[in-house]
Amino acid sequence: MVAQQHPWSRYVALGDSFTEGIGDPEPTVPGGHRGWADRVAEVLSQGTEDFAYANLAVRGKLIQQIIDEQLEPALALRPDLITISAGGNDVIRPGTDPDEISARFEYAIERLSRDHATIVIFTGVDVGFSPVFRGIRGKVAIYNENLRTIAQNYDCIVADQWALTDVQDQRMWSPDRLHLNSLGHHTVARMVLAALNVENSLEPMKPEPLPHGTWRQARVEDLNWAREYLVPWVLRRIRHQSSGDFVTAKRPDAAPYLSSTD
Repeated sequence: MVAQQHPWSRYVALGDSFTEGIGDPEPTVPGGHRGWADRVAEVLSQGTEDFAYANLAVRGKLIQQIIDEQLEPALALRPDLITISAGGNDVIRPGTDPDEISARFEYAIERLSRDHATIVIFTGVDVGFSPVFRGIRGKVAIYNENLRTIAQNYDCIVADQWALTDVQDQRMWSPDRLHLNSLGHHTVARMVLAALNVENSLEPMKPEPLPHGTWRQARVEDLNWAREYLVPWVLRRIRHQSSGDFVTAKRPDAAPYLSSTD
């Protein structure tokens, strides 16, 4: 089924690794990662000859970096549909203030509202299911409530990941436990299209039941994860480095979307 007709012809996605599509590798697409935004663009492009899509997101970016590096290029592309997910990398850092992060986010939304594009923003995932991030659940909730207020004030659409209980399942996440995998990105794409009220043929995926593992196996996996992902992340924080250093946007110009099967 082709997506139903919608009013948008120029879509620009802003953000960090979540919007870049990290965790959903696809060597045939720009940047080598597909992600939920590419999936949404693919659906929106169906039956719309002049539809164009740009993705300015870069992994590891903090909200001020997104403001400084992505807002003006996005506005220059004259989009009528914008998605922005920002602040997640700030919120997970120790000692940061969700109210201060929210103030920066509101500035971004005020700027992006200049040309009256439809704007979609994202709440953070309910991290209560994650042993690693459970401790910041309250901080994420505060940030989310601020985002909801901003959305109401600027007439934004809210893509509510907090309520998306499907992603509160480790099967939705890549081995680094920080990024969604292909199934997770597919699930978010379905949620975004629902928020936009765009009918589509994306079906919920039905993974096999999670195999039962022993306590000992789980602890071994935790140790392996900490060595491969957590320690390098901590070292980057100490060195004031980012995974996005020297990485550029995978789709800097608004252009027709071509799926990997074209």
